[in-house]
Amino acid sequence: MERSQAQFRRVARRRGPPVTLSFDGVSIRATAGDSVLAALLENGALARRLEFGGEPRAGFCLMGACQDCWVWSATGGRIRACTTPVNEGMELFAEPRGMAGAHD
Repeated sequence: MERSQAQFRRVARRRGPPVTLSFDGVSIRATAGDSVLAALLENGALARRLEFGGEPRAGFCLMGACQDCWVWSATGGRIRACTTPVNEGMELFAEPRGMAGAHD
């Protein structure tokens, strides 16, 4: 998983139990109640790359309308990272399995 500096900074600490999930095989720490996208951005994870140029992308609208934050789960389904709450043990990927590196 490619990492950059955190793209999300909390104004106030969220209260709740810690949650650990993985994104492209890397452990991500979050707080229960966080969205997947907030957890990714806070940990410096790049959710995906622009299909036509390879530039890093994060969510765009942050409310589930634009479909710019799709990530894939180990169970094979895709989810909107901005509207999906984190769960302990989630395994997520930037691209569907078998497609990794397709935009390199």
